Amino acid sequence: MVKDAPISEIILRKYEHPYNIEKRDLVKKICLSIGLLQPGDSRDVVVDILSVLLENRKEKEKLDSLQIKELVERSREKNNLEVKGSAESNIRRQLKRLRDLMIIEKRGNVYYLSEFETLDKIFEDKIERFIVQPSIERIKEYLKKLEK
Repeated sequence: MVKDAPISEIILRKYEHPYNIEKRDLVKKICLSIGLLQPGDSRDVVVDILSVLLENRKEKEKLDSLQIKELVERSREKNNLEVKGSAESNIRRQLKRLRDLMIIEKRGNVYYLSEFETLDKIFEDKIERFIVQPSIERIKEYLKKLEK
């Protein structure tokens, strides 16, 4: 019996080159590009969560969900955005999505970017190597099996 449930999945989108783009908008494009956001999605608190964790990577600071919530709310207010979506339950849900993509790690009750690496290194080492490449290889297996 064949299961239709995927072992893993990722959405990849290609956008225009990042010319003259503000930092938050750049993080938003990254979230859109790797499927953390859907185009036109107004609930974009994951952008602020990722931005907060990126900022704290420099000091190698680990944050709990309450600290992240507080920093996200400040960031959204600073950017004149509604604070909706910053309930602690939603913050934890978005943190889990980031963990599932191996972008962040959790030790105890604190979160931080994987190995405090840069986002491009995390993408290359974790997402490309452990999600994208194996998915491509499996699709090729199915394609070859079809030809037999």
